[in-house]
Amino acid sequence: VVVLSLRGDTIISRNYRDDVPKNTAETFFRKVRFWGAETEGRSGESAPPVFNSDGVNYYHIKDYCGTLSEDVIRKNFILVYELLDELIDFGYGQNTSTEYLKSYIFNEPLTVTTVAAPGKSASIFAPNTRSAAAATSKSVVEKPKKGVTRDEIFVDIVEKVSVTFNASGYLLTSAIDGSIKMKSYLSGNPDIRVALNEDLAVGSTENSPFAGDYGKGGGVSLLLDDCNFHSCARLKDFDADRTITLTPPDGEFVLMNYRTTHEFKPPFKIYTAVEEVAPYVAELVIKVRAEFPASKNGSNVVLKMPLPKATTRASCHIGPGQTGQTTEWKESTKEIQWSFKKISGGSDHALRVKLTLSEERVPNIKREMGPVSLSFTIAMYNVSRLVVRYLQILNKEKGYNPYRWV
Repeated sequence: VVVLSLRGDTIISRNYRDDVPKNTAETFFRKVRFWGAETEGRSGESAPPVFNSDGVNYYHIKDYCGTLSEDVIRKNFILVYELLDELIDFGYGQNTSTEYLKSYIFNEPLTVTTVAAPGKSASIFAPNTRSAAAATSKSVVEKPKKGVTRDEIFVDIVEKVSVTFNASGYLLTSAIDGSIKMKSYLSGNPDIRVALNEDLAVGSTENSPFAGDYGKGGGVSLLLDDCNFHSCARLKDFDADRTITLTPPDGEFVLMNYRTTHEFKPPFKIYTAVEEVAPYVAELVIKVRAEFPASKNGSNVVLKMPLPKATTRASCHIGPGQTGQTTEWKESTKEIQWSFKKISGGSDHALRVKLTLSEERVPNIKREMGPVSLSFTIAMYNVSRLVVRYLQILNKEKGYNPYRWV
């Protein structure tokens, strides 16, 4: 799903399956904007609402949004993403009922009252003759009734782990890109204090008063390469006790972004072995071990591995007693995909793949395989060990005790 500006800039983008080219938005804009010019005998015609280009189906809405402007979308992009997350799951439409959405959408729309300049089009791809006196119409989100507020605040730590193993399963490179995300629905805009690990160190050992103890059994368990903070964060006490004071804005925002490339234990280990067992036949074995605690579960786990170009067929065999798993051989891309509904911590899984080759012997067959990629989600678990020790509401009135979800 993409929303583009008049210039073709991407304002909103949500890729649900990662199965389309990266230049899809650019192709879409060019086709819609210059449809008549690029199609012989159709000069001046507008692009149809549905068309296909290079194997990708495009559906576009031109006039449905009326006088919705780029400025409106940019100012309400958090609300738009929140709506998309509720409307669509893995590319499939879920529920478009306005009454249903009201129960799950918390961000309030920001109204923009700018008027389109004379002669300017408010629609993205075609002139719009309707009045542009108001930039937005009534939102599906109703403002709470007078006297009714949602006093709660949410804090989430979200991390993306990137690691590279060699063929023997040894770790070559590793990195964590993480963020502390907050959603605030507190009335009165009270100040809050967020406390992180006391033994957290930031930067090199020369610049950090704690980093010298990292990896030596000292007081440092987490060393970040770098981090940055939201403009609302006040950091006068951060170096002393790792606390952040802030007046949170309404709605969702990222309090802190961070990155570390220092030693950590990856949540999964992957081992591969390949052998040519006969002319035109090779056998591949893939093993996955979940290295996280047994009390946690991994979901949406998908392993992908490219195979040699000479592969004409791949037969996958899952180990005995292993349920909730599926395999797929994609001949067009010469790739196998191994999917898990759920993986428990501490468990081991194996996949045996029999390859049929178009050549009797494939030189450097191991080099043509891989790299293996693994995507997954583990709720309530972060690899870096960054924690929020507490979230404190400051200067609160007597009896004011909002819900805190950390």
